[in-house]
Amino acid sequence: MLSGLRRRLLVMLLLPLVVLALLNAWFDYRSADNVAEQQDRRLAALVPLLADSVIGEAPHAGDPPVMLLAPALAEFLKDHNGSAVFAIADPDGHLLAGEPWLAAALAPTSPEPEFHTEENRGTTWRIVRQRQQTVLGEVMVALADGSDSRQQWARSILYKVLLPNLILIGAAAFAVGWAVERALAPLLALKEAVERRSPRDLSAFDDSRSPEEVRPLVQSLNRLFGMVNAHAESQRRFVADAAHQLRTPLAGLQAQVEAWAQAVDGHQPGSTLQLQAEQVNKLRGATRRTSQLANQLLALSRADARTMQNQPQQRVDLKALCEDMLGTHLDAASAKHIDLGLDAQPVQVLGHDWLLRELLSNVVDNAVKYTPAGGTVTIRCGLVGERALLEVEDDGPGIPVDERARVLERFYRVQGTGGEGNGLGLAIAQEIARVHHSQLVLQGGLHGRGLRLSVLLEPAPTMAAL
Repeated sequence: MLSGLRRRLLVMLLLPLVVLALLNAWFDYRSADNVAEQQDRRLAALVPLLADSVIGEAPHAGDPPVMLLAPALAEFLKDHNGSAVFAIADPDGHLLAGEPWLAAALAPTSPEPEFHTEENRGTTWRIVRQRQQTVLGEVMVALADGSDSRQQWARSILYKVLLPNLILIGAAAFAVGWAVERALAPLLALKEAVERRSPRDLSAFDDSRSPEEVRPLVQSLNRLFGMVNAHAESQRRFVADAAHQLRTPLAGLQAQVEAWAQAVDGHQPGSTLQLQAEQVNKLRGATRRTSQLANQLLALSRADARTMQNQPQQRVDLKALCEDMLGTHLDAASAKHIDLGLDAQPVQVLGHDWLLRELLSNVVDNAVKYTPAGGTVTIRCGLVGERALLEVEDDGPGIPVDERARVLERFYRVQGTGGEGNGLGLAIAQEIARVHHSQLVLQGGLHGRGLRLSVLLEPAPTMAAL
């Protein structure tokens, strides 16, 4: 679009310049033609004076006739100084006076002056020939002008008109191109700003920095962003409210089912109570999954990057956070005989404590859930270069390389994955990483086994720097 607009502007601005240059050349040509016509009339007026300049016969045979140049003719020959010559010949073409090459041409066939152009000695001459009556009788007189404007107009137009105009058009093209580029710079900046935007960033553009012609477009984009943002915000509120309203009844239902399951556990296999216990355990699993889904939906809604932009950040101690997560998931890991370890170095970051806790909880919960019995899960934190690292590594089945990008999508699970899950844990972790201007990185574990999930965060400034 911008390329087409730039091309149209250049054509619309440069086309008039080209037309004006051609018109200027045409007017110069017409001017040269008018000058040539005036010169023809002048030559025709001087021919009778040349004939009248012959005042007597030659005193000796072979000598030119006696001549007394008319003042106007003498002035013309003097002003042109070598670029104007004449010739006088008898009716048979024998030269009486002047230049022989002028007399060599055929005599005029009529008493009217005849004009033509002839090349001689490297000069293009404008020549007029006419029969005239003199004291010697009828003679043929010829007058030639080597400064004929007809031979100069092409060179004059080329060097004085077309060439300067072409240079002017080239300079104008450069200047107009530069001006168009500068004029379209705000539009290009707007285009790049839109392209750089994250799909989750629906904040308004600053229309005060846009030119007046582009401002309506920016305002229309801002209105569109506002409507889309309002619609998305309505959906987020619905999900958050629904998840919040589901938490309380689901928690009560889960408590009742847990108590019922404990009451029927431990009876003889095959008994009626044992069959009831199997059904109760299935119901308990379903209520746990439903409760987990409600909690994850609420966490996902609260972790949305757009809702956290204006929330203040605080210093978060990653080592203390990792130690808390170790204690929280130690029982679940011990029940599967998983070695849940900690490799934590002191490091603090600027962020949201509860969000980072939710991120680490989801990642550790996934690692413990999908790592087989007897496996290893390690929680790490520390400094890597100038960034703070938060990482969880396991030696479980891992995730295929071509699936690692998709597992960060909401409700996506790798085909054939066992265990319970809703496909939201890693999506929530990725959303929290975006809030902290980072992203979740999935790599293979040690020796190519398992999975290593890490996120690099901006470390908090030291007290000395503050």
